[in-house]
Amino acid sequence: MDDVELFRRLGLALAIGLMLGVERGWELRSVPEKTRIAGIRSFTLMGLLGGLWGLLGLEAGPLATAIAFLGFTALIVAAHVMRLRREPEEQGITTEVGEMVTFALGAVAAHGHLAVAAAGGVAALALLSFKRGLHAFVSSIDYVELVAAVRLLLISVVMLPLLPNQGYGPGQALNPYTLWWMVVMVAGISFVGYVAIKLMGAGVGALLTGFFGGFASSTALTLSFSRMGKAEPGLQPILAAGVCVASGSMFLRILLIVVVLAMPLARTLLLPMLVMALVSYAGAAGLWLRDKGAASARGRGVGTLSNPFELGTALKFGLFLTVVMLASKMLQQQFGAHGVYVVASLAGLADVAAISVSLSNLSLHDLVLPVAAAGVCIAAFVNTLVKAGIVSAVCGGGMAVRVWGVFLASCAAGGAVLIWL
Repeated sequence: MDDVELFRRLGLALAIGLMLGVERGWELRSVPEKTRIAGIRSFTLMGLLGGLWGLLGLEAGPLATAIAFLGFTALIVAAHVMRLRREPEEQGITTEVGEMVTFALGAVAAHGHLAVAAAGGVAALALLSFKRGLHAFVSSIDYVELVAAVRLLLISVVMLPLLPNQGYGPGQALNPYTLWWMVVMVAGISFVGYVAIKLMGAGVGALLTGFFGGFASSTALTLSFSRMGKAEPGLQPILAAGVCVASGSMFLRILLIVVVLAMPLARTLLLPMLVMALVSYAGAAGLWLRDKGAASARGRGVGTLSNPFELGTALKFGLFLTVVMLASKMLQQQFGAHGVYVVASLAGLADVAAISVSLSNLSLHDLVLPVAAAGVCIAAFVNTLVKAGIVSAVCGGGMAVRVWGVFLASCAAGGAVLIWL
């Protein structure tokens, strides 16, 4: 290692300590100088110390750095005990843990992992600086929200990776990983919508969740928002706007899929999909501008949305998807290419992504573009009307009336453009 590289590594270790020392010094600025445990100078030296021991570890082996870290930790513990004896009411260990992190990051920098050390230093600085905001965030969390987040992590991070990612059943139509991923998506969108509405209010939260949720699964979002609308009737106008935004995002998602897979088909579908997306967004904007005041007056926020984690609803949706996938595969095997429209209609009952991928691939080989384009549009029409039916069945009332109006206008506009083409 040349001198330039040596100074780069030690310089970063020193900079990390200085950066964290500035924050700790500012946080403890009201404490008398001689009674502070550590400030800007101490933290800077700790970062440099970690860097030096990291360099020694490169020569003497990792055991040397580990022993040095244990000795440094013992020194920090002793200082903490002395502080507790002097100030029994000071029970926090944030500064002490920050000191150990500074030493460790200095050692990481000395081993040449400069990007990791710098990112770790910035992350530690953010955690130390956002104390008040983080404490306020934790204080605002209800118990039911904490439990919901844990359950969502269990079904996604723990259970999802354990499922086999391969097909089973007739034509290998059933993929356990894909089906459970849809269950996770329904539950996740419900939770994200709950959080967004709680943090940003009914109007903005519902629209943002609808826009991004539509790219994931507009059907799942429609189901989640319908449940919210049933629980809180005062939010139905704004939730209807969110469902319409999600439908607009679905049309853009179809177009993106086709652009990636089959550009000739994308040119045919460009105008119909854009028109349907624009009609959906325009309808959502009209609903939002007309009803946002009324929703604020009638709605009570998320106070009555007591369950942000609807696993039961998500499981029912997964069962429905399983039935549709089996029926679509069996019908496709029976009718072959002549059943494209029927298969597209059945596929649209659940989601349009699968049929969009299938018809895009077929259009590059033995399926003419008009048939492929019509099949994708049929799936989009069916899926749009199915979502309107979901709103009617789950929620009903004013939310269903608003959604049906926008969705029928969207399908009519898209169908007119398709016929014209």
